[in-house]
Amino acid sequence: MTTPQLDISPDAVTLATHVAQQLLARLAAAQDAGRRPHVGLTGGTIANVIYGELARLGPGSPVNWSDVVFWWGDERFVAESSSDRNAGQAQSAFLGAVPISAANVHPMPSADTAASADDGAEAYAALLRAEGAGEFEILLLGVGPDGHVASLFPGFSQLERHDAIVVGVHDSPKPPPDRITLTFPALNRSREVWFLASGAEKAWAVATAFTQSLPAEESRKPAEESRKPAEESLPAARVSGRLATIWFLDGPASADLT
Repeated sequence: MTTPQLDISPDAVTLATHVAQQLLARLAAAQDAGRRPHVGLTGGTIANVIYGELARLGPGSPVNWSDVVFWWGDERFVAESSSDRNAGQAQSAFLGAVPISAANVHPMPSADTAASADDGAEAYAALLRAEGAGEFEILLLGVGPDGHVASLFPGFSQLERHDAIVVGVHDSPKPPPDRITLTFPALNRSREVWFLASGAEKAWAVATAFTQSLPAEESRKPAEESRKPAEESLPAARVSGRLATIWFLDGPASADLT
């Protein structure tokens, strides 16, 4: 587990541009090193702003878009055409603006293509095993106000699913109720994990999860008060990149960090 790093921008617009620039640089560096980058995408408001910046900056970057592979960390199990789909958000804001091969874009199954979220999860797991790289170059993760990541919610049984890399979620506390999500064993197969959080409503979850993920020797008094055994920590505290774990935040989202 890598020690988490903080990267704080003053506001959401600056954060989005910064993350987009960093992602373009990392993708180009991976390709220069001879790797074919597989990227895990996320949904959410700040992710959509970041995707807009990738659409703006991406065409002029040195990234070879035809050799980048995209996956999703979770998805709402709704119709393909639903505006709730994370895949649709990314396609509209970013993927359609750069020359990406359609064969390299792997959205999760929808209610049109799978009988249930559980069936969709099994199909996506099979696809990951068949066409994945074994790890993500970069995994983008939004953070919910309750500390959830992907569709792994506090107290849900999916947090303890170590026998599967993709599972269905039912009765989600956020609508829609049915979802598909990668599990911790899959999320933690990442060279780098980038958490994305913007807004004051995320401040508690950011501070708590970041604190819980600090190594014991680096903790301070507030960290000790928030520290719990790993299995009791917020979901966001249980994901870590193999080489780097970076929390990209704006000022309001970082307000509770001490």
